[in-house]
Amino acid sequence: MLDDRHYMRDEPILHTRQVHLPVWLWLVIVNVAFYAAKLIVPLTGTAFDTAPPRLEPYLGLYPADLLRGHVWQLLTFQLLHAGPLHLVLNCVMLYFFGRVIENALGAPRFLVLYACSGVVGGLLQAALSLMFPMHFGPGPVVGASAGVFGLIAAFAVLNRDTPITTLVAFILPVTLPAKYLLLAEFVLAALGLLQPTSGIAHGAHLGGMIAGILYVKLAAQLPWPSRLRRTSFQRRLRQLVRVGARAGAFTDQPDPVLPDDLPPDEFLAREVDPILDKISAHGIQSLTKRERQILELARRKIQKQ
Repeated sequence: MLDDRHYMRDEPILHTRQVHLPVWLWLVIVNVAFYAAKLIVPLTGTAFDTAPPRLEPYLGLYPADLLRGHVWQLLTFQLLHAGPLHLVLNCVMLYFFGRVIENALGAPRFLVLYACSGVVGGLLQAALSLMFPMHFGPGPVVGASAGVFGLIAAFAVLNRDTPITTLVAFILPVTLPAKYLLLAEFVLAALGLLQPTSGIAHGAHLGGMIAGILYVKLAAQLPWPSRLRRTSFQRRLRQLVRVGARAGAFTDQPDPVLPDDLPPDEFLAREVDPILDKISAHGIQSLTKRERQILELARRKIQKQ
């Protein structure tokens, strides 16, 4: 809904000093904390322990354990990482893509997208391991990669033509539109499925991308259907005032010529929603003079009510 867009959310009160960390940063912190715990926990065993305690048997994703009801592993495996490079790469991707997606969808939907991508990726990898155990191995599967690939897919859907620079083999920089980056990742993941026991959960990557695309296309589509636009119109229009404040002064501009008989929901759908979509895609600086005037007119309407 429009309420979840970053430019429609309530502004913090200026005199407060509360600092709210974004969800993507919390995910980075949690991943680093669990990796530190993974290193520390085995050191806590006594000299009489034949096998020091480890986190993977409890939190890693074992396909056979899912059949025994250990469904929590579909979430907890996303918190563990195989090594420092694995952790750093996922945290870097969370930084680059997580910020954009959280701003576009809002914190709650961002978290749902990330978690669901991880779960779907884990399910696909587990299913492949159960069907072809000699090819994919028994597990465990660890890492936030499935969720991260879901974010990459969501970014590519929302920003199809945005250029992205990536390092091929960590050496050669290549710049290409986001939609082609997603296609390349799909091809690499699909080809990776052909390589037995590679140590990389290509099925999880593929499942995460599929989940990311479906979530943005279906569960978090923008704009929302018209029947949902009709709800809370007054609240959304009041929040629209803040968009005008961020865009700078709209005053001293002649009002645009608009039909006087438009009902509120049609005014929102016909005149305001396209402008909000443009802000979401290209930023508020991309608005034309007439579009700014329409936002100013909406702001004045609500001030009179």
